[in-house]
Amino acid sequence: MKESPQRRELEEVLRSSKLVAYGFMGMDTRHLSEIIDNDLAEVSRAGYTLEQLAGRMQEITDQAATRFGGWVEINENLRARVVEAKGRLVCPWPHPGRFNKRVTMVEHLKTGETISWSDLNIHMISEHGFFEGKGSAFRLEPEELFQMIF
Repeated sequence: MKESPQRRELEEVLRSSKLVAYGFMGMDTRHLSEIIDNDLAEVSRAGYTLEQLAGRMQEITDQAATRFGGWVEINENLRARVVEAKGRLVCPWPHPGRFNKRVTMVEHLKTGETISWSDLNIHMISEHGFFEGKGSAFRLEPEELFQMIF
């Protein structure tokens, strides 16, 4: 499939480190459309929607934000906390999306496994179907995300 000039330009922005250290694509050599299509297929196979995922992530973030950096019990298996920094992150897609520099950390109490995401991750999953490229600092593997938060 031939990439449009706008899509190629977006991919250049995602691969650069102008907006975020090491870029949103990490070391992933696949085209943006392939990354998104593969992740969407995984979400669909698991029986979820992007809206369900992003909604649950936001719900956990909102609960954790009430403790100002302290841990909050989400349910009998999960706890979460939010860490904030000054400033905002800009969505790399061409629209006026700006998001707090806030990271939500979730821990599974029985296994000790953890997963983290930013407010920008929630937006990019919900609105763009983008979990970031493999090797990027905030890449979320859909399967790991499902297993952790549902």
